[in-house]
Amino acid sequence: MDFVTVDRDTPLLLPVDMRDWVAEDDPVHFILEAVDRVDLSAFKVKRTRAGKSQYPPRMLLALLIYSYSHGLFGSRRIERATYRDVCVRYLTGDTHPDHDTICAFRRENHAAFTACFLEVLLLARELKLFKLGTVAIDGTHLRANASKDRNVTYERARQLETRLSADIEALCTRAEQADNTEVDERLPAEIARRQALREQMDAAQRTLQARAKERAAAQRPAYEAKLQAHQKRNGKGRRPKPPSDQPDPGEQTNLSDPDSRLMRKGKNGSVTQSYNAQASVDADGSQLVVSAHISQCSADNGELEAGIQNIPAQLGSPERGLADSGFVQIEAIERIQQSGIDLYVSVQNEAAHNQRRYDLRPEKALAKAPQKLVHPTLIDMREKIRTEAGRKIYALRQQSVEPVFGIIKQAMGFRQFLLRGLSKVSAEWTLVCLAYNCKRLFNLTQQPQNA
Repeated sequence: MDFVTVDRDTPLLLPVDMRDWVAEDDPVHFILEAVDRVDLSAFKVKRTRAGKSQYPPRMLLALLIYSYSHGLFGSRRIERATYRDVCVRYLTGDTHPDHDTICAFRRENHAAFTACFLEVLLLARELKLFKLGTVAIDGTHLRANASKDRNVTYERARQLETRLSADIEALCTRAEQADNTEVDERLPAEIARRQALREQMDAAQRTLQARAKERAAAQRPAYEAKLQAHQKRNGKGRRPKPPSDQPDPGEQTNLSDPDSRLMRKGKNGSVTQSYNAQASVDADGSQLVVSAHISQCSADNGELEAGIQNIPAQLGSPERGLADSGFVQIEAIERIQQSGIDLYVSVQNEAAHNQRRYDLRPEKALAKAPQKLVHPTLIDMREKIRTEAGRKIYALRQQSVEPVFGIIKQAMGFRQFLLRGLSKVSAEWTLVCLAYNCKRLFNLTQQPQNA
């Protein structure tokens, strides 16, 4: 039997052209073309010492987009791919940026991600694959780069700070008393460790105090309106209570990522340390993400306006907006409709609209009467969705935005942020949606009808 000769010792006779190793229909070519549209002024370039060249920012951006779209998120894994993956090696021109360079670029270039996000959407419009019309808005919980066990309450932080101060004082006294005797070598390290932990407790208290003051400032206008109404009634009824600018004893913050929050998806879901990642998706066929932002609130009811307003002005304003019952907020719905956008927001759960004969839920849940609607805005919205045309339009929501989250989590494998802090997490979520859009737009260009 004859076998193919495998010769690992003889070098190649001619220099390698890596373009011969990369398929013509590989998305790396599309990503490089999309990134070339981004203005260099959008990039934040780190200054280095004289004589040391830097990696081109467009190449680093293309490297991150390609890596994220193929499930490579860690900077060390991306660095390793520049040696092992032929397409990545072609993208970098056989250069190999180290993981520190990749990580620093990802942390500092939110503006570049945003600019490229817009350029990809404009490119889709030029290719006649996207036209802003109907958008579907939804959110999903993604884990933060922090453990929920690192949460501490305001009261516990105060208790621990007091205890740590006493322990530090006692250790310092022991060190001072050991003048001419042998000093325990572990004492300085123990003192430093406790001082660092005390600083964390102090920072946690300041975070919670600042959060309480912001909350009180936001509640102040509503309180003053209630107070004026109380005065008009000549003091009749209970006097409204002013908002407190002090945190609750049980209010918590996370020591690893103070901007993240404990979140639960539904009554039966588990509690995770997460962010609420929001996305607005084109529901007219392209399934491209047209806006993306991060919320620190577990619920979606305050994100409807942000999902509309964060759509880049260069794309125009959508004609319709679709959202599920989690986004119900009467004032926001009224303001958006007054701006001329036709909303289809479910005011009850999905099963109430489907009215299925063979519902899978237990009889106890089915016997529970749905919440009675009183406000005219909600009643009008319910009746609009119940019409034949309304049901047809609202059905676009489920088949547009929900598959996007499924692709990001399952196909791309992104389920947890690597960065910490609201601003950096927002940048990473923009990068994730940018990678998804490049992946989706490339697939649209490969369809026969668009060839």
